[in-house]
Amino acid sequence: QVRLVESGGGSVQARGSLRPSCAASGYTYSYYCRGWFRQAPVKEREGVASIDSNGRTRYAESVKGRFTISRANARNTLYLLMNSLKPEDTALYYCAKGTGAYCYTLERYEYDNWGQGTQVTVSS
Repeated sequence: QVRLVESGGGSVQARGSLRPSCAASGYTYSYYCRGWFRQAPVKEREGVASIDSNGRTRYAESVKGRFTISRANARNTLYLLMNSLKPEDTALYYCAKGTGAYCYTLERYEYDNWGQGTQVTVSS
């Protein structure tokens, strides 16, 4: 069965950096696109970034230029390097597995498995 486990969240001050990761098991990791989502209190879960099986990336406008998604297929691990963090980036961050090799959007319907989340808190 598919299992996704996030780690590496934490608390930082504004303009700081974090790099959460997500370890995957239970499927052929390299074949599928992967994504990061986040959910702040009383807000909908929103897509942050995705990476296809061929390495093509996609970002939400709010994080472009600050966040970088990457994957290490040999380790079945997904990363999200977050620089220049802002208080509005505070949320529970989830990794997700796409339903195919390519994810064409950052919408939830394109992803079928989710981790439990790792908390990121940015103070001003």
